Amino acid sequence: MSAFDLELDASGLNCPLPILKAKKALAGLRDGQILRVIATDPESVRDFTVFSQQMGHTLLEAREEAKRYYFLLRKREAPSRPAA
Repeated sequence: MSAFDLELDASGLNCPLPILKAKKALAGLRDGQILRVIATDPESVRDFTVFSQQMGHTLLEAREEAKRYYFLLRKREAPSRPAA
């Protein structure tokens, strides 16, 4: 498992709560930082794949171990603004 900047334990929560909590946690991170999410909902595998694609975050890792799902998400880089 790679290094991460923040960990979110969403164990015991069902869809859509793991995604909603991850979205809130990512909002508190700087661009490029990594969030590790732990979930127990089997639907979270599909949910985090779709979430990362739709929101532009990079899903670095998704794995299952002992009925727990681990995700590493790198927060997307904000588009740069043109100089005035």
